[in-house]
Amino acid sequence: MSPRRSYDQYCSAARALDAVGDRWTLLIVRELLAGPRRYTDLHADLPGVSTDVLASRLKDMERDGLTTRRRLPPPGAAYVYELTARGEELLPVLQALGAWGEAELGERRPTDAVRAHWFALPLLRALEGEAGLVEVRLEEGLFHLRAGAGGGAVHGDGPAPEEPDARLSLDTGTCTAISRGELSLAGAVGAGRVGVTGDGALAKALREA
Repeated sequence: MSPRRSYDQYCSAARALDAVGDRWTLLIVRELLAGPRRYTDLHADLPGVSTDVLASRLKDMERDGLTTRRRLPPPGAAYVYELTARGEELLPVLQALGAWGEAELGERRPTDAVRAHWFALPLLRALEGEAGLVEVRLEEGLFHLRAGAGGGAVHGDGPAPEEPDARLSLDTGTCTAISRGELSLAGAVGAGRVGVTGDGALAKALREA
């Protein structure tokens, strides 16, 4: 394990960057906000990271108390990484960083990778003040998120693990416009650009917004 580097500045921002300022660290947090993930799954959803760098970052994050590693019981018998309570506290940091980065998003470049669940955090921002389990369908795939979650996994790949409070269906262009802050979720629903189904209170609130 590489020695921990430090800015050696008595400043809370500098101390925070000592822990999460390395390249890839916050994107690993983004992935682990989906709950426990295997190394192979993390590598697949972090295109561009080398195996050596990913392994090094995960070791550093475990040392710094941001993640833990545990072995799944049989028949899984694989190791998974997950955020600690301290690591989960980075959710609002990523939310704020994503909001700040809206202006930098621009048009998708030919070299840009995309995963459906990368839209989960922008949609969570768009659902601020709401609560419930939401299933989202895009061209790139299906994922779910938990608006108003107090801790633990806030999003995940695939269908909702139980009956969701709302199901959203939208195209990537609309989701991108919401991510950029060009369009509110309520405005997109009102304009017919987001389909909302479900009988939960959240689905009703979105249809009536």
